[in-house]
Amino acid sequence: MRRAPSQLPLGLGLRDDATFSNFFPGANEPLVGRLLHQFDADGEPFLYLWGPPGVGRSHLLQAACHQASARDLRTLFLPLEELGHFPPLMLEDVERLDLLAIDDLERVVGRKRWEEALFHAFNRLRDSGKRLVIAADRPPRQLDVQLADLASRLTWGVTFHMGLPGDEERLGALQLRASLRGMQLPDEVARYILHRGPRQLGDLLRCLDVLDSASLSAQRKLTIPFVKNALGW
Repeated sequence: MRRAPSQLPLGLGLRDDATFSNFFPGANEPLVGRLLHQFDADGEPFLYLWGPPGVGRSHLLQAACHQASARDLRTLFLPLEELGHFPPLMLEDVERLDLLAIDDLERVVGRKRWEEALFHAFNRLRDSGKRLVIAADRPPRQLDVQLADLASRLTWGVTFHMGLPGDEERLGALQLRASLRGMQLPDEVARYILHRGPRQLGDLLRCLDVLDSASLSAQRKLTIPFVKNALGW
């Protein structure tokens, strides 16, 4: 179970399905490898990943927290899209954590109180030998950070660019999620869903929710006619 110091906000639950086992890495395999081994003796203390919405940034941050929690380590996931309008009190005592995962960094850039709190949190984590993962929609040098010391800190770690998945990566992700649900998804059916379904990978994967329920209810295998009817295409 994820644990956090009492001064930090609770209730920031991790999605149960945001794990490494159901993330299709594709071109992001080097990044996934770094995250998986971040707590090794030679692991990278600070990782920064960036890319547009829909590439899986939040998924990987939460997966890193799940993995650390499974090793009985203390973690905290901070989605700043949801929390950025609060004062940065949740960054107090972060050195008591083993891993801090900050999502949507761009949401608080340019705000003096947040930038100062992030700078001091970075230093305390570094001095305590702890781990930090940050995700944003652009690379560090393109963020309009006002505090020069924080801007410098953000370039210290290893930076990874997460690009939008191509068709083969989306296909791999679709079939991986289907197999984890115990669904038989033939190649031709998967490609039909890929080409007729939404472009955003998250929306595409949600089609499996409908198909899983429909196939169980009808006791039918997934075929193109069945998928077409179930999804209203």
